[in-house]
Amino acid sequence: MMQTEMLPSNLIVIPCLNEAAHIGALVHELRPAAERLGARIIVADGGSTDGTRAIVEEIAGKDPRVILLNNEKRLQSAAINLAIASYGDRAEYFIRIDAHGGYPPDYCDRLIEEALATGADSVVVSMLTSGSGMVQKAVAAAQNSKLGTGGSKHRHLSAGEWVDHGHHALMRISAFKAVGGYDETFSHNEDAELDYRLRRAGYRIWMSGKTQMIYYPRSSLAGLYFQYLGYGRGRAKNVLKHRMIPKVRQLVPLLVFPVVLLSAFFFVHWLAVMPLLVWASVCLGYGVWTAISQRNPDSALAGISAMVMHFGWSVGFWLQLLGPRSQPRRMA
Repeated sequence: MMQTEMLPSNLIVIPCLNEAAHIGALVHELRPAAERLGARIIVADGGSTDGTRAIVEEIAGKDPRVILLNNEKRLQSAAINLAIASYGDRAEYFIRIDAHGGYPPDYCDRLIEEALATGADSVVVSMLTSGSGMVQKAVAAAQNSKLGTGGSKHRHLSAGEWVDHGHHALMRISAFKAVGGYDETFSHNEDAELDYRLRRAGYRIWMSGKTQMIYYPRSSLAGLYFQYLGYGRGRAKNVLKHRMIPKVRQLVPLLVFPVVLLSAFFFVHWLAVMPLLVWASVCLGYGVWTAISQRNPDSALAGISAMVMHFGWSVGFWLQLLGPRSQPRRMA
């Protein structure tokens, strides 16, 4: 086990809003790691009204390592920036924790170990999706597949490698400050935007091969659509800000919204609907194949979930690219 006296001071930051159902258990699970690593646990709350603040205050009253911070801007990007500005002066690393995630007991330890072993300025992790209930299981199946994510590296287990981007887990605070932290105009995709600036400034990002997190997806297709609508907007903002060319795996779903619009002209010529039928057939066929191969009927809806993800992402991208610049959405 790593010795506290051998480690620099660290921060564990949890942005949250209305997480009364999860925050108490999450903080209690992180307290042993905070003690081992000489870390403070900063819960940056965006104005919860469901009792989240009272839960954190009660824990903080018994453990001085736990701190409740008021995040008036209500955005996750702002929550991290505020925590670093308030408590990061004498800390070496910060670890970002998602209130809806699941983490192994040694998660924080492994991140610190890999940062020290590799010299990485940022350690990112694989994000494996898990669900309960028919819709959430179908969404999880889609998000764990290449059809749903386009083969994004942080959606699959890694043996440990240098990468351009991944799910944010640990970052060296000096590097974070040097590039200006998160851009608070981003409500989504702020992690990829920051990774771009980190790499451009010469900092290195390591994908962990020793630990990962579990992500619990949206439990409704409507919630999934609006989530990916935000992701699409965020990616478009990233493209516009840095004049980037989207990757191939992003260009393919980018075509979905135009394909859907094209199908409206089927009355002019029946070929107008063919691209839509091909896309739908691939997605729905994937869902059926997954259900049969995994012997899991719930996975049959994975194709529908993938279609919702593709369509939401594509709509969001085009709305951001072609429409007026909108204000960032608050945490949900």
